[in-house]
Amino acid sequence: MKDTLLATLIDEHAAVEAFASLLAVEQKALTSLDGMNTLPQIVEQKTVLTQRLAGLEKARDAQLAGLGLPAGRKGIEMACENDQRLAGQWELLKGSTERARRANITVGMMIRTRMDHNRRSLSILRGDTGNSGPSLYGPDGRLPAFGL
Repeated sequence: MKDTLLATLIDEHAAVEAFASLLAVEQKALTSLDGMNTLPQIVEQKTVLTQRLAGLEKARDAQLAGLGLPAGRKGIEMACENDQRLAGQWELLKGSTERARRANITVGMMIRTRMDHNRRSLSILRGDTGNSGPSLYGPDGRLPAFGL
């Protein structure tokens, strides 16, 4: 049973590494002009990987239950106590997960920054400069003052 658990940890590690690599691709896409075209594919791939990781975690918890151990971190750490192979793979997985977590935070900040920039740009283009004058561009992108 521990061999199956080890195989699941190896699969989880590979999936987390793939997710972290995809986050690096997403970071590059967010900083390049033509990268926006690749974002839908990246999001789709992230969704697939997230579902795969959820399934692997569920399998791991079932395997832990089969060993009479609790689910989650507590159970896997108990399983690792007397098995160096599991312990080593668990350490690899934790390291990869931490790297992916940090990369995900970075991507989130990049997206928020880009959204804020877009919001401010639209505000300027609409003439929302704090004065109560007419808007430069209407909601449809036309110049209302000129009917264009």
